[in-house]
Amino acid sequence: MRNLIEEIFVSAFSNDILCELGDSAVIRSGSAGKLAFTTDSFVVKPLFFRGGDIGRLAVCGTVNDLAVAGARPRFLSVSMIIEEGFPISLLKKITRSVTAAAREADVVIATGDTKVVERGAAEGIFITTAGVGDIPEHVSVGPERIDVGDAVLVNGFIGDHGVALILGRGEYDFKSDLESDVAPLAGMIESILMVCPGLHFMRDLTRGGIAAALNEVASASGKAIEVDEAAIPVRHEVSAVCHLLGIDPLNIGNEGKCIIICPARDCDTVLAVMQRHEYGRTAAVIGRVIEYGKAVVIGRTAIGSKRIIDMPSGRLLPRIC
Repeated sequence: MRNLIEEIFVSAFSNDILCELGDSAVIRSGSAGKLAFTTDSFVVKPLFFRGGDIGRLAVCGTVNDLAVAGARPRFLSVSMIIEEGFPISLLKKITRSVTAAAREADVVIATGDTKVVERGAAEGIFITTAGVGDIPEHVSVGPERIDVGDAVLVNGFIGDHGVALILGRGEYDFKSDLESDVAPLAGMIESILMVCPGLHFMRDLTRGGIAAALNEVASASGKAIEVDEAAIPVRHEVSAVCHLLGIDPLNIGNEGKCIIICPARDCDTVLAVMQRHEYGRTAAVIGRVIEYGKAVVIGRTAIGSKRIIDMPSGRLLPRIC
């Protein structure tokens, strides 16, 4: 996917804003100051899963992309592509979910679009969202700000969303009450920025999971990151399903998790704020930025050995969002 984006779209649309390839584009717009602007499409399967549905996912995914850019999410657009014959009852259920998630995230759905396509042209419903948020002048996050010695934190258990979708598809004979972690993180991140305005970097952990996010950060910053794998929160159910399917939990996507990279002196304060928030109660310090001479992600295993955590490749768990 990354190669496709860079070889086709980035080369065709190239400009200074786009080539940052952040979760959101950061734009300076006259008297409006700094704005974050993002868009995403949601084609998840199944449409309904434990802990959420495509409607909640669409709002949370876009809100989180704005929040990890340091923005306060303000406005969303919601466009729906609906397959002919899609049940009205389900459409109403999804719309109620969009409304509830937007209310929770304190964003306004300011515009949208609706298209109905013929049977077979979509798998029920697809949703595209775009969002705008404002970034306080004193907030500046980006990989260029990362320093050796910085602490790396995550706001809780990883892999819940991806494994909940695996279970929701019913393709395997696994039984579990595991729920997706899909959630809007803007409130938690706003609380963090209040106590640590000099925070260096944030990234939500969607497709490719924490392994992809850490590798992207290492590559963009030119720094190495060492993580203590035993410190990364992973539920027993997630580990068990991943073990049976031969998947590394670090590669599983999430929709309510992010990494925070901050100066070491602020680590305890940031961790305490995260753990006081409902979406950060199991937050943990998982690693640090180190001097290594090249941009890699190193995992320190439970038995004390070390391994290189590579960028996930090949066929990842499809359609987590």
